[in-house]
Amino acid sequence: MQRTMSALVLILVSFGPVLAGADSASPVQVGSRLELFVDDYLIESMDGVRLQLQKPLPAGTVMKHDKPWEGTTSAYHTVFQDGDIFRMYYRGSSHAGYTIQSLMKPGETAIPEHEQVACYAESRDGIHWTRPSLGVIEFEGSKDNNIVWIGNRAGGHNFAPFKDGNPDAPDSQRYKAVGSSNIGGKPVLLGFVSPDGIHWSKVRDEPIITDGHFDSLNVAFWDSVRQRYSAIYRSGHAGVRSFKFSHSGNFVDWPPGQYADYGDTPREQLYTNATTPYFRAPHIYVAFPKRFVQWRTMHQDVSGSGVSEGVFISSRDGVHWDRRFMEAFVRPGRDPRSWVHRTNMIAAGVLPTADDEISIYVARDYTSPSAHLERMVLRTDGFASASADYSGGELLTKPLLFQGNNLVLNFATSAAGSIHLEIQDAEGNPLPGFALEESPLIWGDEIEHTVRWERSHSRATSDEPLRRIAEKPVRLRFVMKDADLFSLRFR
Repeated sequence: MQRTMSALVLILVSFGPVLAGADSASPVQVGSRLELFVDDYLIESMDGVRLQLQKPLPAGTVMKHDKPWEGTTSAYHTVFQDGDIFRMYYRGSSHAGYTIQSLMKPGETAIPEHEQVACYAESRDGIHWTRPSLGVIEFEGSKDNNIVWIGNRAGGHNFAPFKDGNPDAPDSQRYKAVGSSNIGGKPVLLGFVSPDGIHWSKVRDEPIITDGHFDSLNVAFWDSVRQRYSAIYRSGHAGVRSFKFSHSGNFVDWPPGQYADYGDTPREQLYTNATTPYFRAPHIYVAFPKRFVQWRTMHQDVSGSGVSEGVFISSRDGVHWDRRFMEAFVRPGRDPRSWVHRTNMIAAGVLPTADDEISIYVARDYTSPSAHLERMVLRTDGFASASADYSGGELLTKPLLFQGNNLVLNFATSAAGSIHLEIQDAEGNPLPGFALEESPLIWGDEIEHTVRWERSHSRATSDEPLRRIAEKPVRLRFVMKDADLFSLRFR
């Protein structure tokens, strides 16, 4: 009977992310996976603690879109890790007619308008990027370029690839992509496949998804947790730009999509979504939509109205999105060229660029000859945090079922700040050896801090203090002062 119950617990833990929120009275199945404090999935209550959006820091320009096949309207970047290299895809595009003459500098000229192309770059560290000469697509009489696909009406406008992690995918289709087209006056989404990420072909002539607008960056990826393909694509709903979610078992057949549900938050124009499963916690989708504020115009000679900035949202199913952070994630900033419609667009993808750092990439100066891609950095897992100020506060989790012998925290405190931790049973009673007065004083700034309880444990279990309570419902009570908690994991 005990073996049967243990097997059942393992099954529930394995499918916990899929069943998130299915029964609020049941313990949250966290297993040994990493959990982020980007939503209230783990949280029962907070007193003096709040969920706080973090802000990425500028880390320099990584690419200037100054090649003849690039230009002022280069955009729609996608990045992902592929073994020991990072891959980047983006649209090469220029529209000289969009340039703002009042912002032009002496001697500046815009690259002439040309057919839109899909370009490729790669990097070993996510910081220094190169454009390999691929010899695949001819542009103005030469194949000495980094173009992998061409054609405004056949995907070149917003070509968005991914590495297919499906173990059943044939090697000839190890890389896949989506890109929009127009068939019979109707916008559609096409599917593409490649054996190497460089040489591409359509998966079929017919579109794979037809129930959207698709006129910006649409993304698809293999969801390794749910073992299916997911697509999140541009559509419109209730009079504003939004997106839809659909999933497929074979990348070709997709049911009609479900509109994104933002709860009771204000309706806003979300032009792109830039969704990706967070690589350290792939059951959580993080997304960086471009918020389009269409009624504001900074420059009088701009070709189109509106200004844009990046926001942050998250989801555990692709349909229901947590929009508690209404403030900007990436603001336009002080550069007047960033106060233009459709700029400040965050790329799809998050890359690890140091042991304690993750990077995102932001397209800047859209419509200007200085169009470029900027890298911005966060601490690992640092999209948001559960935070308390100097006066202090408490956070109590829901009952959790975990697997593992240790608890690892990603946290930061001030020199005077601290975190104490109590482990309770499901009813809120402190467990022997884990009461608040027995908690170690946690302070400092660490990405992976293993909590050590010094007392009330035998020598045999002091290095694995949680072994005796694993797979039993517990609550975590954090008592915090001038501290931020970014993520936790049992392992």
